[in-house]
Amino acid sequence: QLWTERDPRVPPHRRISPDGRPTEAEVAAQIRVEDEAEGLGLLAVQRKDTGEVIGYCGLVFHGTGAPDDPELAYELLQAAHGFGYATEAGRAVMVWAEAAGYRRVWAGVRDWNVASRRVLAKLDFRETGEVEPDAVHGDSLLTVREF
Repeated sequence: QLWTERDPRVPPHRRISPDGRPTEAEVAAQIRVEDEAEGLGLLAVQRKDTGEVIGYCGLVFHGTGAPDDPELAYELLQAAHGFGYATEAGRAVMVWAEAAGYRRVWAGVRDWNVASRRVLAKLDFRETGEVEPDAVHGDSLLTVREF
């Protein structure tokens, strides 16, 4: 469901098209391959009260920021927005990142994604002023948190 309900402004390679491409299995396989290659990965975000999986949060290496620094990635089902789950999951990942010895964690965020920008601010990320222009999907802003 997460891959099909994405905002249409999200680039096509990050969502499932109306004709079902890529398939959920293909997306899951790609995430597993990337996680194994990078040694980091995305963790399922679950509600404590029901155990329902409502999204993911974790660290990945995608070239954002400095080459040896990970990037925070998270996404939740729309029904889970507005309850603080992204902030709670992000805090847990940041505690782990600091304990693992990372000095910086980066995050890219679309300029129109006000909710994610608020989450990143709560996690002590600051906007660097670096912008990757994208007239089609919205500019991507680079943020960083230093420990």
